[in-house]
Amino acid sequence: MELTQNHRDALQDVLQWRRDVRHFLPDPIDPATMGRLRAVMDLAPSVGNSRPWRVIEVASSALRTAIIANFETANQTAGEIYDADTQQDYFALKLAGLRDAPVHLAVFTADDPAEGGGLGQQSMPEMLAYSTICAIHTLWLAARAENLGLGWVSILDPAAVAQTLEVPDHWHFTGYLCLGKAAQDDDTPLLHRTDWQQNTATHWEKR
Repeated sequence: MELTQNHRDALQDVLQWRRDVRHFLPDPIDPATMGRLRAVMDLAPSVGNSRPWRVIEVASSALRTAIIANFETANQTAGEIYDADTQQDYFALKLAGLRDAPVHLAVFTADDPAEGGGLGQQSMPEMLAYSTICAIHTLWLAARAENLGLGWVSILDPAAVAQTLEVPDHWHFTGYLCLGKAAQDDDTPLLHRTDWQQNTATHWEKR
């Protein structure tokens, strides 16, 4: 199949409008859409076709409450690295949509997947985690194409998340995702709008 300018334009739109969403509407996602999003992760690349990502959909209110408490503790600790003025700006940021997003996904990386037979992992075992990250990004773009938003919550204690969800010891926490309809669409990242950080150009050199 030869892709056309229409494909390139559509991809550019998805990339331009992909946001790390923190403000969600509580509207549920219909099962057909969730099915398509689950299936699209199967298209993600992985080292040696190892497919090490393991996804837990966190639907229990008790488990979600524990994750929110984890975030609040970690967020308080994270804010302590800043001086008083910056700390005020930090705590004013909304850094997670955990209370509103209709779907929570905890994503782990298995460190010994049977798939792939160890191909490509011997000198760089971190490729397993990178593969999971590729799967998350694939899901992120697919969600935007479904007119949904995704937020990646990184302010969490990984060990506590694993303990809360009672996952196997060989699963390592990679990311906690909030998924749902964004409260508003915007092609400007939140951290740009709040003057926290503007984009810098990609460092790309030829040697």
